[in-house]
Amino acid sequence: MPIILCDNLVKIYRVSDLEVMALQGLDLRIYPQEVMAIIGASGSGKSTLLNILGSLDEPTAGSAVVAGWNLGRLTQKQRLMYQREVVGFVWQNVARNLIPYLTALENVLVPMILTGRADRDWARELLEAVGLGHRLHHRPLEMSGGEQQRVAIAIALANRPKVVLADEPTGALDTRSSRQVLEVFHHVSETYGVTVVIVTHDRSMAYAVDRFVQIRDGKTSTETVRRRPLAVGEEVSKDETSHDEYIVLDSAGRLQIPPEYREALGIGDRLTVGIEDGKIVLAPPDASSANAKDSSSKEP
Repeated sequence: MPIILCDNLVKIYRVSDLEVMALQGLDLRIYPQEVMAIIGASGSGKSTLLNILGSLDEPTAGSAVVAGWNLGRLTQKQRLMYQREVVGFVWQNVARNLIPYLTALENVLVPMILTGRADRDWARELLEAVGLGHRLHHRPLEMSGGEQQRVAIAIALANRPKVVLADEPTGALDTRSSRQVLEVFHHVSETYGVTVVIVTHDRSMAYAVDRFVQIRDGKTSTETVRRRPLAVGEEVSKDETSHDEYIVLDSAGRLQIPPEYREALGIGDRLTVGIEDGKIVLAPPDASSANAKDSSSKEP
């Protein structure tokens, strides 16, 4: 069973008389202990989806269910409990993750203190799990960017959430630090049974996870799956032999054809559909038949 299930998810933002549809009937399934990525260009809807999954925003229509919590029906008290105990957050902006005048250990303790369950041994274990057992008493300015993000992962795990949501967690890091952060995500997912959802615009980074889903125009468009798990220390491969890519059908059976395919075949606003040898075949309509149909439609 999916731990995250989005069904026909819609989000409309209203500013004065203007309406912007950020999500247009998005469907998505994410499974327990999965480390996966959601990618998309700016304005595709990926940040809106992250905010809804984190209960920082509410859907306009459709449903989003995370670990049994229906995010469209939470009271304010339930929303606060959900954000503290069900999900953890890792943001690209370090200032949003860490309190600068606290040590790494103290930063990890903060979420626990807010729930009245401070546990120094658990905080130490988490920092050791992200490879920072030797940096317990260092403040953020005494650490590198990659180390700061690994502290942020430990903070996100402080209250033992079921899901960790990461917004561009490697966006400000070099290649080596980015790879370390991604390896930590895999390690903590396997060790603590947490599901990790990474939102990014960087397609190359997405290849380091076992599955990534692309969002285009507020809907899931394609899904790319690794043929085998990535081994620790293995170089990330981005060729056609390492992954399988699928077009995603929504709950109504609709699909998005990638724009490069439409351009290559000169596809406009309609296609012919047929079945040949057990396959569904989509093709642009024959020009002569299209013209015939256009002319016949004008007859009285």
